[in-house]
Amino acid sequence: MEPVFVDREQELAFLNSILTRDYPSSGQLVLLYGRRRIGKTLLVRHWAEASGLPTIYWAADNEPAAMQRRQLFARMTDVSMAQAPTFESWTDLWTAFTKLVGNRRQILILDEVPYAAEADPAFLTSVQHAWDQHFMNSNTTLVMCGSHIHTMEMLLAHGSPLFGRFTGQWYLTPLTFGTLRQFLPGWRAEQRVGAYSIVGGVPAYLAWLRPKLTLSANIRDIILSPGNTFMGEPNFLLSDQVREPSVYRAVLKVIGAGAHTFDQIASLAVIPKHHLSPYLARLQELRFIERRIPVTVPHQRQALSRVGRYHLADPFLRFYFRFIEPARDDITIKRDEVMTSIQEQLRAYIGSAAFEELCRAWLQHPDVSTSLPFKLSHVGSHWSKGVQVDVVGINWSEKAILLGECKWGTDRVGREVLAELIDSKSPQVLKTLPAEGQGWAVHYALFSRNGFTPSLTALAKEHRVLLVDLDRLDKVFTS
Repeated sequence: MEPVFVDREQELAFLNSILTRDYPSSGQLVLLYGRRRIGKTLLVRHWAEASGLPTIYWAADNEPAAMQRRQLFARMTDVSMAQAPTFESWTDLWTAFTKLVGNRRQILILDEVPYAAEADPAFLTSVQHAWDQHFMNSNTTLVMCGSHIHTMEMLLAHGSPLFGRFTGQWYLTPLTFGTLRQFLPGWRAEQRVGAYSIVGGVPAYLAWLRPKLTLSANIRDIILSPGNTFMGEPNFLLSDQVREPSVYRAVLKVIGAGAHTFDQIASLAVIPKHHLSPYLARLQELRFIERRIPVTVPHQRQALSRVGRYHLADPFLRFYFRFIEPARDDITIKRDEVMTSIQEQLRAYIGSAAFEELCRAWLQHPDVSTSLPFKLSHVGSHWSKGVQVDVVGINWSEKAILLGECKWGTDRVGREVLAELIDSKSPQVLKTLPAEGQGWAVHYALFSRNGFTPSLTALAKEHRVLLVDLDRLDKVFTS
């Protein structure tokens, strides 16, 4: 199996199921979308090839609609573009195509659909008419793909020409942490957590790393190498998705540098407050940033909560704007100095950027969640004036809460960490709950890179604290 198809069994099963359907019509119209570099194109082409069915694949480019139509028909007829006819409209093209193929069984893949829709707003309406008049009752499986997430999701919305016509849809997400073992064979768990903090689960980024090098060597010789693909990635992502990339880059830059509140971002990015909201909203639509609310804020109050903080949601953008962007001018001639600076801060960064996230994900893993003392309805973290807790699981109806701390240090976690969690942090968290936490059951968990001291283990036994070291966490994700 090629690396890009690691852990894509669910996606392939979904696509294969489409080929066996005869409802709600004999034809099938499928939406497959996700961020750039996530592996959509290779996945869908691999699936189509494995199906054995005649397949036409076409990717729209950022060019005039007339040229797009000519290229598509060249693909449909398997001729050179010079031999393909020109069409005055998309309707003319679909009419010619349906006459050409009749009712044969086939897969038609239209990739980078937003480019076609942007070049000619009539494109989507023409697909709707072609679907209604021919493809819906044919043996064609039509797959529409794209990387512009918001644009693709709008195809599902009321008012879209294709509203109500899709027979299947799939949002392709990054790979899970457990799959990194297959991209980086031989790497220890702590090295893979480090890689996850830098590139997340994006297949293309993982493929750019070199398994035979250490994590530090990959940072120095691959990521920090002048002119490499990593260095230009943020500009590529932004210029492809937004109209004012410099403004969006400024917002990402200040968030990456530690500005998390609305006022801080507006001030440091030098954007008037009344202009900032649309930029933040757009970056959230792109999944580049996220607005986090303490999980201890009741769900019905979260939308209006003023304690929200904005964070970079994309792991590579988070790493880039934390370490690379501030040092861009020095990387070419002072790469060793830049690398030294990164190494000095990397342990703390991995702990907050990846390990805490993995600990929260561990609690929600099916092999773990069923063995916990109560069902976690929401998992996140808590912060308020004077107290912060890394991992919090909560069940509002049962009035039960789990408080957890994550430690990515090189030493074993000592008794004082648990004592502070129980005696100091827990009462402060409870005060933020309704009725100041009266009647709530409190449970505790500690997560450690390198285990726990005997004195902590003894105290944990008294309070029935869940202790999870890196080996235990890794086994759940990689089993």
